[in-house]
Amino acid sequence: MRTHITKHISNPKKIKEQLLHWSNQFREVAFLDSNDYQQNYTSYDCIVAVDAFTSIITDYNNAFEDLYQYQSHSKDWLFGYLSYDLKNDTENLRSKNFDGLQFADLFFFQPKKIFLLKGEELVMSYLNLCDDEFEEDFEIISSFEIPFSKETHQLTTIQQRISKKNYLQKVAKMLEYIHLGSIYEANFCMEFFAEKATINPIAVYEKLDAISEPPFATFFKNKEQYLLSASPERYLKKVGKKVISQPIKGTARRSFDLEQDDFLKKELIHSEKERSENIMIVDLVRNDLSHTATKGSVVVEELCEVYTFKQVHQMISTIVASVDATISPIEIIRTTFPMGSMTGAPKISAMKIIEELEVTKRGLYSGAVGYFTPSGDFDFNVVIRSILYNAKKQYLSFSVGSAITAQSIPESEYEECLLKAKAMFEVLQNN
Repeated sequence: MRTHITKHISNPKKIKEQLLHWSNQFREVAFLDSNDYQQNYTSYDCIVAVDAFTSIITDYNNAFEDLYQYQSHSKDWLFGYLSYDLKNDTENLRSKNFDGLQFADLFFFQPKKIFLLKGEELVMSYLNLCDDEFEEDFEIISSFEIPFSKETHQLTTIQQRISKKNYLQKVAKMLEYIHLGSIYEANFCMEFFAEKATINPIAVYEKLDAISEPPFATFFKNKEQYLLSASPERYLKKVGKKVISQPIKGTARRSFDLEQDDFLKKELIHSEKERSENIMIVDLVRNDLSHTATKGSVVVEELCEVYTFKQVHQMISTIVASVDATISPIEIIRTTFPMGSMTGAPKISAMKIIEELEVTKRGLYSGAVGYFTPSGDFDFNVVIRSILYNAKKQYLSFSVGSAITAQSIPESEYEECLLKAKAMFEVLQNN
């Protein structure tokens, strides 16, 4: 049984920083930060969950059924991730590419301690409370001195898994599939990596977050495995009977010159190529949501709206649907996963071609991280603009991708990938 208390916070920004550093003592940590992004569907400014009371970790075999059993029996807050390769549980697909990270396909935990920050109110929710534990923890957290972090990063050269020449050849092959009519669009990704890497995960996360300030920032830790994410994209959220998906397709760089920056934004707004990419994924998401939605309830709330972030301008659409109360939250996720923005159309054909042409197993990249509430609501981001790190293996990885359509120019797609990788390079090469 959970016990809750509410504390007034005079400096929310500071308490977030203190919670992040305090939480690192635990084996399991989920730190989810909206960066004060004001959006209709933001429930909390920040959520922190630590210290597993129970957990589930598995490969893709029967993963959604196992998660259903875990979620329906616990009826509590659960935090964790769904890797891209759970596609192999729902379709007759396989993942045989190289995997340097070796993360499990699915991991969720039921935290002993949760902190929910909204405005100047911090709700502390504890499982199996010990006397005075709330007050003791709050005193420690609110007086926590942020340690001065000397750079302790040791990275060999960041390598590119696919050379530029090979990338251009693979995109050309994908365009052949498109011209043959096998697919209309597919998201093609490539990995950057470093071996024998030693980093300070919190320091790297804080730098990545500071230069991006995304609405779905995440620091996630499971023992020696870390996700440091500056994701701008929501995969799927459920509130009561309403389900919300907000795919991103369409990217433009920012400029320090205000006039040039405005020009780049308007160029994205009016780009037929970017709009067609976005609309194709909107159609795919509408179809995915219809599997569990009540008849006639799938609606496009926003189409191809352009939003500005610190690093890039992005084209985002919002699709909503209603679901019957009898529909399991796991079923809603199972029938829409992996998200359309990271696969393509038609979805299964795109995933098969992606597997053929990419050389790295995606794993947690282009999967999702988030949480379930006790009532079965949930909120998950898309794992992009993220650094993945296995401290035990000393392997660091980040991947980037772009949507390939009939209008794609391979050189331009390569440049878009480098634009998306820019923040990760800045953070890691600052040292």
